[in-house]
Amino acid sequence: MTAISSLVPARFLTLTAHLVIVITIFWSRDSNVLACLPLQYTQEQYQARDTELIVALSVTLGLFVVELAGFLSGVSMFNSSQSLLSIAAHVSASVSLLFFLFEQWSCTLYWWIFVFCSALPAATEIVIFMAVFGLKKKAL
Repeated sequence: MTAISSLVPARFLTLTAHLVIVITIFWSRDSNVLACLPLQYTQEQYQARDTELIVALSVTLGLFVVELAGFLSGVSMFNSSQSLLSIAAHVSASVSLLFFLFEQWSCTLYWWIFVFCSALPAATEIVIFMAVFGLKKKAL
């Protein structure tokens, strides 16, 4: 198996790993919400932080839809630059989010992980979509 052909399964596996970790955080977000709050907090503060984390995780899931649509439709499946960026971003996200989950990092750190590891690959995926469907460029 050549290096280029091994990018496709690696990209799929890293996308899937990141997706599973985000869903796990969604289910067990209570400890992360508590890590974002001071020792003495009100119910309104808890609700605000919980809503913030729900919004962040929901937007992340939406960006997964964009990236999986481009990948599974074949638009960017064999684009090596997009594959390398996606693999690097999703591996970084998987490791970072595992620490976020187990070490109960603050909610504000999630936004940094989101920007570099979810929004960036999804934005490049959208650019590839526009190039293929809007400009009628070849998918590779």
